[in-house]
This record gives sequence, C-alpha cells and structure tokens, in this order.
Amino acid sequence: MKSFIQYCAVLMLAPLPALHAAETNSDRPDIIMLDNGTAKVGINRAMGAAITWLSAKDYPKNMVNSSDPGRLIQQSYYAGNGLDRQTDGQSKSWSPWPWNPIQGGGVSSWARVGEFKRLDPATLYAETVPKLWDMPNEEATALMRQWTGSEPGMPNVIAVRCELVVKRDENDRWGPARPAHQEVPACYFTRNFERVKTYLGNGQWRDESQPPGPPWGRIEPPRKAVALFNANGQGVAVFSPVATEKWNFGPHAGGLSDDPVAGPCMHVAPIALVSLGPKSNYRYRYWLLVGTAKELAASLDRLWEKYADERAEFTNPVQPTDSKDQPTKN
Repeated sequence: MKSFIQYCAVLMLAPLPALHAAETNSDRPDIIMLDNGTAKVGINRAMGAAITWLSAKDYPKNMVNSSDPGRLIQQSYYAGNGLDRQTDGQSKSWSPWPWNPIQGGGVSSWARVGEFKRLDPATLYAETVPKLWDMPNEEATALMRQWTGSEPGMPNVIAVRCELVVKRDENDRWGPARPAHQEVPACYFTRNFERVKTYLGNGQWRDESQPPGPPWGRIEPPRKAVALFNANGQGVAVFSPVATEKWNFGPHAGGLSDDPVAGPCMHVAPIALVSLGPKSNYRYRYWLLVGTAKELAASLDRLWEKYADERAEFTNPVQPTDSKDQPTKN
C-alpha cells in the first residue's frame, strides 16, 4: 500500500492534444514571462496558469517538463475519502481517488483560467479553476490563486505565493477534513537534471540517489531545499520552508532528455501534512532558484536566514477526523 502522493508519477501517462508549442513562444498571449537577465519564468494560460517555463542566463533552455497536466510546477492538493466514481466516468486507473484538485488540469483535460495578467513589472498573477485529477473533465469546487515574482536583491531567485480556496459542500461525498500529504508544490523538470542534492547549509550538499519511479524516493532536507543539476553543473533548486514531512523525489524513465515535453522527467515535491476541509483556505510561499551549486548555496543561505520560520496561512472551519491514515491505493 502506498500513499496517493507516491503515485503522482502516473499523472504523466495521460496523452493529450499538443499544446507544447506555447512553451517556447513567449510572444503568444497565452504566456507571460518575467526575465531579469539572470532568471526567466513563465506561466501559461493554456496549462492552468501553472509555471511552464524556467531558465537561466547560463541555461537558456526550458527546465520545466510539461508533458501533461500532472507535470509542470504547480499547486496540487488532496482531501477527503477515496471514492469509486467509475459509474460517473471516473478513470479506471484512478479509482478509488480522493478530492484532488490539480492546477494544470485533470485526466485528458487542462484547467480553466480566469484572471491572467501582469500586476506590475515584477509580478505575474493568475486565478485558476482546477480540475479533479481522476475525472476526464470535472472542475473542482475550488479556486487557486498564484503570484509569481522576483525575490528582492536576488536575481537568480523566483518567489511564488499560492492560495487554495475550497468551496465544497460541507456534506458532499468526500466527507470531512482528514490529514493528507500536500505537495507544496509539485515540480517536474527535464530529465537531464538528474543529479539530486539536498542542501545542508553553509555551502554543503548531500548527494541523493533513487531508481526510476514510481514509487518516489523520500528525503528530509534540514534546510528545506533540494537542487537538481545537469552534467554541466547548471542547477535548479526548490526552497519550501512550509514543508513538514519528507519530500518526494526521483527520476521517471531513462534517457537524459532536455526536451520539456518528453515522457522522461525528474520530480521533486516538498510535502506538508494538512487537513483540508470543505471550506478551507490555504496559502503558502516557495522559492525557485537557478545557478551553479555555489550560486544556489549563497542564495539558499540568505533565504534560510530570512524565511526559515515561515509557515503556511490556514483556516479550516471544519475540524478533521481523528484518523491520521493517509488515503491509499493498491
């Protein structure tokens, strides 16, 4: 038995119509970018306004894998009971399944985006109605907001603020709040960033290894940061101080492809244990960094000094059940 989070790799397997040309064309209105000359980040209206582009001055290619709605760099949450809804059209591969809103979209469908704009020269903003992962085209009764911007004084760092507003009926079929692992956030990178390192602080790194999954490996970063590097030493790091559990990480499939729409990829997800109820509101921040190991270490030390005590903002009018069991799938 494994948690639903451990099975998130299979989110990659649903074939979809090609939308991938948008990934490399910053002139399309469906994509808006921030580029300060050191780091470049973009969100895509056609892909749930998730982050679909991340690159660096010394690595101008896109690092983000966007092969399907379960990849990307995006918000992903779990709540309630696992349900068999196959008579309603639920995917047989994802049954039973809990309430699982995905920013990018659900099985064979992309999420709907409302607000999608540049708030100011340094901030992108979007509002998304997510899809439930297990159904071919079912919108979740929820709203996701995201602010993507720059970290002042740190040009290689992108700061991202996420918010989930749950609008479920309090007596719906998924039931009351219960503890579940949340991806804060879910991140998928191109397969060539195969070298995984946990940051220990003061310029020190620990090598991590994991055979291709799923299931994913589990690591516990003491400084809430993990980085992935390619063979030339270019890296991307995720810093998520709100994480409370071991992180998921690992490769999927072989072949060190740098293609952002290829099947093989690398995954990393900070994990927080949160009991989301039918009327919960959950908000948190994380940071994306690009650069060499030395550059990442210097920035991560500064971020740790500033944000080590950062916690998520959470309101949950419905109290969770006593059960601490994770939803599971054979």
